[in-house]
Amino acid sequence: MAKRNALGRGLGALMTDADEVQNPAAAIDEVSINEIEANPWQPRTTFDEEALNELSRSIKEVGIIQPLTLRKTGEKKYQIIAGERRFRASKLAGLTKIPAFIRESDDKNMLELALVENIQREDLDAIEIALSYQRLLDECNLTQETLSERVGKKRSTISNYLRLLKLPAIIQKAIREREISMGHARAIINVKDPETQVMLYKQIVNYDFSVRKIEEIVRKLNSEGQTEEKRTPTPKFPGEYEQLKNHLSNHFETNVDFKINNKGKGRIVIPFGSTTDLERIIGILDKINK
Repeated sequence: MAKRNALGRGLGALMTDADEVQNPAAAIDEVSINEIEANPWQPRTTFDEEALNELSRSIKEVGIIQPLTLRKTGEKKYQIIAGERRFRASKLAGLTKIPAFIRESDDKNMLELALVENIQREDLDAIEIALSYQRLLDECNLTQETLSERVGKKRSTISNYLRLLKLPAIIQKAIREREISMGHARAIINVKDPETQVMLYKQIVNYDFSVRKIEEIVRKLNSEGQTEEKRTPTPKFPGEYEQLKNHLSNHFETNVDFKINNKGKGRIVIPFGSTTDLERIIGILDKINK
């Protein structure tokens, strides 16, 4: 059974986050370690064994400074919201009871709390952070603006992390294993071609290129690409296409445009100035289909 800790709002409370400190109901309990189960929504999938052993030795010497945050799921049953690393280290240290805050939380809130708590850790790799951001957006139905407020980060910072998830898998793996830095990855992502991105990654690994060096290479690649685009002549329409373009523009009473590439593929663009204008164009198309 959870036992009220005499520490009250002492050092342990001061070490917790602002939400728990400000909530007068968030007093510290001592919970049997056998009554606690891991968070099924734990965003972290790997725990460094050496770091866990170090934390375990520290807990043996000074105890747990920052209590865990749990939610009650049944009689003598608790689930971890935040603090799974401390929980694992405490088991290694042979503790039978752990100081904890008990909170009311549904599954969705629990996932959000676990993800936000996970993001605050200093030892996460950039992909772990990006995946946590993506899960908060997708599974907790947060907007980037709300997410920015939740985690205390600028929207541009969040966007930079999310962009990493568009990189090829081999590069994401390299980021997770810290073969390359976040700075390297942010430079690589400015190249559109995935094969070129992988080539740059291999150059970083093989030649130990700095972030500045990769940024320089990317600038040159993008500059050459723009120059090549300027050299490529814009295909000219045959006379009959120009006549068709003019005919369609008159028919729809708007400047219809043709887009065509060197292989003869393209599209017809019918612009509209408002929803009313769009409805007018749709009406014309409906008459054609009848």
